[in-house]
Amino acid sequence: MKNTKSKSDIVRMLLNQNIDEKSEEELLDMLVDNPIAVDVDKLEESKMTFGDKVADKLTEIAGSWNFIIGFSLFLIFWIVLNGVILIKAVDPYPFILLNLVLSCIAALQAPIIMMSQNRQAKKDSLRNQNDYKIDLKSELILEELHDKIDLILERQEKIEKMLKK
Repeated sequence: MKNTKSKSDIVRMLLNQNIDEKSEEELLDMLVDNPIAVDVDKLEESKMTFGDKVADKLTEIAGSWNFIIGFSLFLIFWIVLNGVILIKAVDPYPFILLNLVLSCIAALQAPIIMMSQNRQAKKDSLRNQNDYKIDLKSELILEELHDKIDLILERQEKIEKMLKK
């Protein structure tokens, strides 16, 4: 299935500008001169709120081996402290207080991680759109170069024919 958009329509879309009726040659020249690529990370970083930065930092920490090992050591320490060492334990077996703390942490941590993942998904989508525009621009420029080479070859054949006569 062939795309019905003309080159000029595609150039207008890539440049995100209302451009007067111009020849495709002029539009392609404008496309070559105007950059399309965007640094998505820098763009998104400038829009981040304090909450976004906290969510990203928490996700970075909570998704690390250091956190898993440290939290496992904390759990072992809690269980040993309240189950073996302390005679009058703060949280005796079955460790109901520990269970409550873990539930609260999980209840808060999950939505914060999801917020960070949603933002990453938006960045990935922007990156994909940017890649598509760059690929489309490259394709148009290559097509234009191919047309020019065809024209050069055609003219060269005419010159060769004239020289043979």
